[in-house]
Amino acid sequence: MDEAARLLTLLALTGGALTLVGGAFAYFLDETRRIRRTLTEGLGAPPQPMLIARGRGAGVGFNLAAGLVAAAWDRGGWRLTYRLQELMGVELIVDRQVAARAFRGEPRRALDQLAEPQAGVRLRFVFDDPQHPDFELDLWLPQDEGRRGRFEAPEALMEANRWMARMEAILRRTDGPARKAAVATPARPAPAAAPGPLFEGDDDDDGPEAMDGREAIT
Repeated sequence: MDEAARLLTLLALTGGALTLVGGAFAYFLDETRRIRRTLTEGLGAPPQPMLIARGRGAGVGFNLAAGLVAAAWDRGGWRLTYRLQELMGVELIVDRQVAARAFRGEPRRALDQLAEPQAGVRLRFVFDDPQHPDFELDLWLPQDEGRRGRFEAPEALMEANRWMARMEAILRRTDGPARKAAVATPARPAPAAAPGPLFEGDDDDDGPEAMDGREAIT
């Protein structure tokens, strides 16, 4: 009887330990937390603001005080860090058409079509970098329907529209410094190319082996 009680106690303790370890492992590998950690490493501070495309393993974050913007993909396995002055503009792509855009030195093209998307909602961040000229975040795709933690189509469109307004404000405030930097700062060596996310929601986001200082996160 004592032997059976000891066995049951041991099994209960083992099960509790495995549950605890599994929970800690899942917490550490959570997509959002991994991307946040990667962006924090690239920015030198927690990203504020930050946007994550759930289910795509990608996100973008800003450190406005330091004048930096970072992009992460492959669930935080890779990142790129830019100076804020290198952010040239942002496009909102709805159903494979540019529905709104905000670029330095251009009038803003506001979103004027609020019909529910059918094929996708994407934000495209454009940078002054010949090797890595853009970074795309798919906020909603048709296969996201019914999946926990992901935007519904109308929510994704509204979130993207809010980010367009936010980006316009950031671009407007940094437009003067960007022009001065373009004159005063010589061109830097370009890093190796890296793939971006595909519109169809392909999760094949493996990065390059070397990125001239913009390296894989381990």
